[in-house]
Amino acid sequence: MIRKAGSQDVAAIADLAILMWKDNTLEDLIAEFSELIRDEEAQFFLKYERDVPVGFAQCQLRHDYVEGTGTSPVGYLEGIFVKEGFRRKGYAKALLEECEKWAKERGCGEFASDCEFDNDVSYRFHKAMNFAEANRKICFAKKI
Repeated sequence: MIRKAGSQDVAAIADLAILMWKDNTLEDLIAEFSELIRDEEAQFFLKYERDVPVGFAQCQLRHDYVEGTGTSPVGYLEGIFVKEGFRRKGYAKALLEECEKWAKERGCGEFASDCEFDNDVSYRFHKAMNFAEANRKICFAKKI
């Protein structure tokens, strides 16, 4: 079962997200998701197996320029994660489909995403889900 998440699900989403975004703290994710969950231009979906959350997806509408797109707003996959042991069952694909449906219902004709340059698992997922690679770049910064 996949369902739209509500404010009562913030802790469950954060518990899954911390497994993917390890540079964050659980408290920071809970704070961030508590704000986003009330935003009408953002949506979380949770995948359950036997009443236990095993995956989530976060999508939003983006009105700024999105690489490889030509319309606005664009539906954007901000994050997607399925726990080990529950992968290769089509759960991520189903979560993505819910995000795309949500974006389409809000007038989007395009859907986009990104991944870290060295994240081969995410890259393969995006390619398998028929995303076309729009650009590659390496960003630089330094303190002055």
